[in-house]
Amino acid sequence: MHIEIITPDTTLFQGEATYVFLPGSDGSLGVMNNHAPLISSLKKGTLRVQDANGKEMKFEVNGGTVEVLNNKVVVLAE
Repeated sequence: MHIEIITPDTTLFQGEATYVFLPGSDGSLGVMNNHAPLISSLKKGTLRVQDANGKEMKFEVNGGTVEVLNNKVVVLAE
């Protein structure tokens, strides 16, 4: 699935991934390929992305919003 992590200043990550872990405002979320459509707010925490090669990357966010639709995850992070 394609992932984009965007802040007001820059794009932190853009590319293919097999798994994304998100600090949802109502609890943690895990997103994999073919996930059901979803829109959620995020709280302060660590966002983890596992890329297509199995490498895990971590990003600290202060909140934001995530949209999951048609194997594309867009994170608008603070």
